[in-house]
Amino acid sequence: MRPRLVAPLIRVDDSGDGHFGAPRGGRTHRGVDYLCRPGDPVFAPVGGTVTKLGFAYPDDLTWRYIEITDAQRNRHRFFYVFPLISVHTLVPVHLQIGTAQDISVRYSPRMRPHIHYEIIDGNGEFLDVEQF
Repeated sequence: MRPRLVAPLIRVDDSGDGHFGAPRGGRTHRGVDYLCRPGDPVFAPVGGTVTKLGFAYPDDLTWRYIEITDAQRNRHRFFYVFPLISVHTLVPVHLQIGTAQDISVRYSPRMRPHIHYEIIDGNGEFLDVEQF
């Protein structure tokens, strides 16, 4: 099955836009939010090694994220994704890495289900996913 492309969100919810650098309740959005349906397959847009499977919120272990580190030491993080892989897995581009979770359950129905994708370079700087 070929991965399908998903359009970035514009006006995700009451917090603001889902694009990189958007103001978000006193902070700056450091990734890009993509629309999804709960349970949608999530495919790796980059090859690398799974370096972390984490939790998006310390107070709620429901919401997961996957981190893949590429050959240039960029860390690609995919939030609100239930992992179907394990740490140290070598991931080729287009491998299914997980399934989309329904983040609107945590916040409100006004927040549309989405995947947050962010990239952190080897110096700890956040990169614009759309420019990567």
